Amino acid sequence: MSEPSDADSRRAIAPVICYPPETLTQPDMALFTAAGQSLTKTDEVLVPPREARVFSVPAGHFFRIISVEGSQVGDLNLHHLHDLTERFYSGKTRALHGTHITTGQRMWSSFPHLRPMATITHDTLGWYGIDAFGGSVHDVIGTRCDPYTHALLSDGGQYHHCCHSNLIRALSDHIGVPRAEAEPLVHDVLNVFMCTGFTRDTGQYFMKASPVRPGDYLEFFAEIDLLGNLSACPGGDCSSEHSSDEANCHPLLVEIFAPQPGALDGWEPPAVNAYDGTHGP
Repeated sequence: MSEPSDADSRRAIAPVICYPPETLTQPDMALFTAAGQSLTKTDEVLVPPREARVFSVPAGHFFRIISVEGSQVGDLNLHHLHDLTERFYSGKTRALHGTHITTGQRMWSSFPHLRPMATITHDTLGWYGIDAFGGSVHDVIGTRCDPYTHALLSDGGQYHHCCHSNLIRALSDHIGVPRAEAEPLVHDVLNVFMCTGFTRDTGQYFMKASPVRPGDYLEFFAEIDLLGNLSACPGGDCSSEHSSDEANCHPLLVEIFAPQPGALDGWEPPAVNAYDGTHGP
């Protein structure tokens, strides 16, 4: 189909940000930073390569996901510890903050709660920014590698260590239900340390070698009681593929920290969203 005569003027229309973040209630980063200066480690969980592990974080505590041996990306699910149906909503987080998130931005929960679950308080890869390809780290655009798409692209091939599969097994074992019951609770992820973007010409989702190195970490403040579930992706640094037994993979470490008593005086966990749909038309 030929272009209309006003094609260029249509393309030149300036975009409008759908959800201006200036109107959001902002996290008290000064309070979180001060509280984070003196922490006591209360627990740690080592996530083996091509597997997932579950961990819990009380509201008002901090947790870190750490690269400990080599360049490795991870897929993170978050649930409310006491109500697993309240879980991380990557699509709304993306709409509010953008395709990749970093220090001062939040992970938001699903409807009808829609409240902050965790705030990123430190990101050692914050220097990366957006590269010449349009890539950045810690994305909320990729869904997670899964065996269903793998079977489509591999002509029926079976692979049982996709992040989706890993997250199912870990959650199933932790809450004591069959995998078929755990699977609907597994959701779109925060791709921790993963470097991704969209191609400028075709708009396709791409990945490239992660810039993460041993010692890098992403730190969060838990706004509510959390059940975390982290998979060490079978793609390693995702420089070539993300569902493979051939990629060089490494473990990831999760550390949980308690602040000193009184360090968060005045802070309260966020309430559930104020909208009440029961009173609509």
